[in-house]
Amino acid sequence: MGKFESSRLFSKAKPLMVGVALTLALVTVHANAQEPKLEASTLSTHVLEKFGSPPAIPNGELSPELQAAMQTVFIDGFLESGWRTAQTDALEAIKNSGDARLVWPISDLMRFAGPDGLSQLLADTAGELLGIEYKGARVWGETTDHLIAWNVPAPPNYLTYKRNVFTSLVPGWEKIFVPGDIDWRHVSWGGVLIDDRPYDTTDDECNCIPAADNPAVIKADAAEWLTDEDIVFGVEVNGEYRAYPRQIMEVREMVNDTLGGRDLAIPYCTLCGAAQAYFTDQLPEGIERPVLRTSGLLIRSNKVMYDITTHSVFDTFLGNAVTGPLAEKSLQLKQASVVTTDWGTWKQAHPSTTVLKESLALGRNFDFRNNRDANGPIFPIGDVDPRLSVHEDVVGVVTHSGIPVAFPRADAFLALKKGERVEFENIQLILDGGGIRAIDKTDKNNLVGSHQAFWFAWSQFYPNTHLWAF
Repeated sequence: MGKFESSRLFSKAKPLMVGVALTLALVTVHANAQEPKLEASTLSTHVLEKFGSPPAIPNGELSPELQAAMQTVFIDGFLESGWRTAQTDALEAIKNSGDARLVWPISDLMRFAGPDGLSQLLADTAGELLGIEYKGARVWGETTDHLIAWNVPAPPNYLTYKRNVFTSLVPGWEKIFVPGDIDWRHVSWGGVLIDDRPYDTTDDECNCIPAADNPAVIKADAAEWLTDEDIVFGVEVNGEYRAYPRQIMEVREMVNDTLGGRDLAIPYCTLCGAAQAYFTDQLPEGIERPVLRTSGLLIRSNKVMYDITTHSVFDTFLGNAVTGPLAEKSLQLKQASVVTTDWGTWKQAHPSTTVLKESLALGRNFDFRNNRDANGPIFPIGDVDPRLSVHEDVVGVVTHSGIPVAFPRADAFLALKKGERVEFENIQLILDGGGIRAIDKTDKNNLVGSHQAFWFAWSQFYPNTHLWAF
């Protein structure tokens, strides 16, 4: 994410606010009804040491005066007519409220504000309400990190405010921002526009991260453009092997493919270091194959994907639909394993493998992992489980009993190379083409979906994960 940026969206956007206040008047964030008052005693020592103690936070409805102030700042069309005295006065009332919940919509607005007077106004308000002093220029990130780490509740009617800001500035999200089993507090803008192109339009240009549908592939011996050291994501389905080069996946971030007679959707989150493979066929009766796209949104630095047919949003890391018609049908996609390895070892182990054609990289050669993301996550993630460093690679899998387990890749790889067994419950790790894959040691016919990811990503989506130790 992050290839399309505009710090001046306020002056460029075409607002789409007509009727939003009326049509969404009763919408609230999914899991925020009557949140308890936040207490420092409920937070971990790690959070308190890193972020300090949170302010006292009320619960319940906003006063009529505060509701009017929120309406003026987040609903009443200033994005079209410009920031006026009415908005400044309303923001001052919000700052004087002492209600830190109101920083959530402020942080949403901060994400789009340019380096001007409005940014300073928003920062002053957020800092006052949270009781923090900013340490650098990354004001939006610091604000949102504190909100997430402290688990500050969202204010009443939060989704109304958030939806209005986001859909007014970036068209195409109107059907995305709807109630569902998703924590809208954690959703932010990734700096790119939504990929809303119809299915199988791989070659159509877009101001987005363009998914590849039915990508062209070649045999291993024809892939002269790849070096043996290039990183690939290897997938096997029904005895058929395919490699998805990282330099293509960093450009596309989503592939809708067919392998071994099965339909797949393969998202790659550059920010999480995670490529996953979801089966998008053999679904419950009445559900058509979802065609997944990049929404341009993030949730705690993980890409948010959606189905272009139903506009249902999926949890990219877990594979379940969280909004829209597919969420109403409780659709959960099953995973295939993805092996992260190098091209030379993969093709030697699987000489029949196919690989995506070079042209799918669109002439680009990104290396976000070793450049843009090398010094840590660039988007807010809040607190991170301190057992490992944020960017340590782990191989993650869920056991038959439902326990998520993370295997530090370096330790697991070393143990496997020594011939030792790496196991937890029914899960066993094996070497495959230079990478690591999980299998079910109790049932060889049971398909196990495993993949590699950064620790911060795996641990935030599986907060109670077991950590395997060498």
